[in-house]
Amino acid sequence: MGMVGGGRGAFIGGVHRMAASLDGEIELVCGAFSSDAERSRLSGEDFYLSPDRVYGSYGEMIQKEKELPEGERMDFVSIVTPNHVHFGPTKMALENGFHVVCDKPLSFDMEEANELEKVVKETGQIFALTHNYTGYPMVKQARHMINNGDLGTIRKVVVEYPQGWLMDFIESSDQKQAAWRTDPKRSGIAGAMGDIGTHAENLAEYITGLKITELCADISTLVEGRLLDDDGNVLLRFDNGARGILHASQIAAGEENSLNIRVYGSKAGLEWHQMQPNTLEVKYQNSPKQIYRTGVGELCASAQAHTRIPAGHPEGYLEAFANIYRNFAKCVRARIEGVNVDPIYDDFPTVEDGVRGMNFIYKVIESGKSDQKWVKV
Repeated sequence: MGMVGGGRGAFIGGVHRMAASLDGEIELVCGAFSSDAERSRLSGEDFYLSPDRVYGSYGEMIQKEKELPEGERMDFVSIVTPNHVHFGPTKMALENGFHVVCDKPLSFDMEEANELEKVVKETGQIFALTHNYTGYPMVKQARHMINNGDLGTIRKVVVEYPQGWLMDFIESSDQKQAAWRTDPKRSGIAGAMGDIGTHAENLAEYITGLKITELCADISTLVEGRLLDDDGNVLLRFDNGARGILHASQIAAGEENSLNIRVYGSKAGLEWHQMQPNTLEVKYQNSPKQIYRTGVGELCASAQAHTRIPAGHPEGYLEAFANIYRNFAKCVRARIEGVNVDPIYDDFPTVEDGVRGMNFIYKVIESGKSDQKWVKV
């Protein structure tokens, strides 16, 4: 693995490195860790990399790695920059024969997203987007049960992602994460809805297998002086006729990362909370509620394949992230060896999911600014 971004002081770069290394499938061998060449060099020292594999720019890294013999050069690039620096390195890596893992959202704007989808298809390279919440075993179990018809016809989806960390105007201080995530020049047209609303959207579509076809949004900026939205409420319509509610907020006082989803069908409903990830509740109208637990009993094959440790030992955020990296690595290894990957591992968010996420952001903002509230997705 080579990495773009994620140097000293970066949060998400460390998460990616830990997740990538968890299963022993991936080794960090090079990187352009900052747009500042000296900062990149110092970050390379932090990661114990050879100085000649630490680069001052992503362009230099991609070109020089391409010149190395096959088997020595990096096999893929992990891109962990702010949103406005996703497009350039992703496109260049793909066009120079490297697979890509990219942090979400896919790009800075819709035009870039559509272009990247085109480049992925033209180059045939493997691309993964780190909507990491799809990696939890109980999310896999929920998806399986819905696909198996255990809930019947899906009628209602309620998905929420409240946080409280931006309830004050902390971007005016030295808070690096707040500064770029609330800056339209680096984050794009959306704040909370782009940062965490897309996670909720992706989780709803992944678990149910349904697609959002229409939405109606109420978008707010509630902290004075902030340039992008920090709270949003969205009504959803799905392609099977189901209705839904999505809310994402970064000004919900006292909330941590309380992503949760409830899905109701004609036979049963289910509920999953990211902060208690080992538990999935399945509810029936005239029967007792059933509790499914990670690593316990006869779970679906996908849930079992994405569980590492015995029951009762919580597997959380890093493990879910690592499932995306492990699955991606198995697909890359299969491509290198010229064999077919086990379909159970061909399971991670793709460029198409990224384009849907960007379209969701744009339509939410469009609806939020419009008097004609319902818009087509």
